[in-house]
Amino acid sequence: MDLVQGRIDDFLDQQAAYLAEVSPDLVPLSDAAGDLLAGGKRFRALFCYWGWQSVAGLEANDDLGADPTTPDAMKAVLGVAAALELFHAAALVHDDIMDNSDLRRGRPSLHRRFETVHRQNNWRGSSQQHGQATAVLLGDLLLGWSDELFEQGLGASPDENARIAARAEFTRMRTDVMLGQYLDMLDEHSWHTRPDTELLPRAHRVIVYKSAKYTVEAPLALGASLAKGSLAQLSALREFGLPLGVAFQLRDDLLGVFGDPEVTGKPAGDDLREGKRTVLITLARQKLPASAARLVDELLGDPELDDGQIKMLQSTIRDSGAVDQVERIIGRNVEVARAALATAPLTRSAREQLTTLADTVTRRAS
Repeated sequence: MDLVQGRIDDFLDQQAAYLAEVSPDLVPLSDAAGDLLAGGKRFRALFCYWGWQSVAGLEANDDLGADPTTPDAMKAVLGVAAALELFHAAALVHDDIMDNSDLRRGRPSLHRRFETVHRQNNWRGSSQQHGQATAVLLGDLLLGWSDELFEQGLGASPDENARIAARAEFTRMRTDVMLGQYLDMLDEHSWHTRPDTELLPRAHRVIVYKSAKYTVEAPLALGASLAKGSLAQLSALREFGLPLGVAFQLRDDLLGVFGDPEVTGKPAGDDLREGKRTVLITLARQKLPASAARLVDELLGDPELDDGQIKMLQSTIRDSGAVDQVERIIGRNVEVARAALATAPLTRSAREQLTTLADTVTRRAS
């Protein structure tokens, strides 16, 4: 993914020059954007690339093909893949504000970063309000930049139908993420008003729309659309991508409760302090005695939980059997995803790479 990082860096350098021209006061914004986008796993970019390769290689009856390596085709897929990473960065900035998160990838989250800037400069007003407002604006800026970079990528594609199809995928993906974010926030605040029978399907719906679609399914479909994929090819990629995206987020939920802070870059048990009503938590509540479930309800979402309380909640959740059940659900979803690739009308090399990626994204430690 060095080429994607290069495309991101070139684009951000152009934006940084413009911000500096407008005012030197804007340099901290471009610096923060560059720092945020200097790291990450690039899963969305990878799925976009292999969605493209899975279709394009067939045109030359070869696993790599001739057309995919033309300069214009490569420029298009790199631009779109890079745009996905900018969109992801925008979502992370806004997500951290909503979750009141202190850290992102081992560094202060952007709203905390700008809180510190406010305090260090002894400015007037609220440091917290300044940090949050600045991060909202920077998230919006990244969102707009992702559109700009996406359109630059599409501009390199010579096929109008491919551009229309890719643009439709990108538009739907953005809508789905915003809807999923709202449903996630809503469930954190309103779960206690819902019947217990609704909680698991609601938690699953959040996974699908907030994460699964835009992490795996949409990037695959975007790449395939750029390569003029057929309905059968796009359907096969969706049948692979959605269950894998669900498995990806279920792994993320486990890491949010049990992950090693040195590896995840976030405090231990961060999802417990944030009050995330995940599938893991919902299954644990179903399995626990009423008194233990009430204790989980009382503690979950308390930002002041100490290490002892975090460890107690971790033990309670693990002892309930919910962790083992989530692991089984992850396994089943990975099996469904792999089965979708077995007879899919896609290039052999892409099927191999996607199979490897399925293991990578669901067995990770961060």
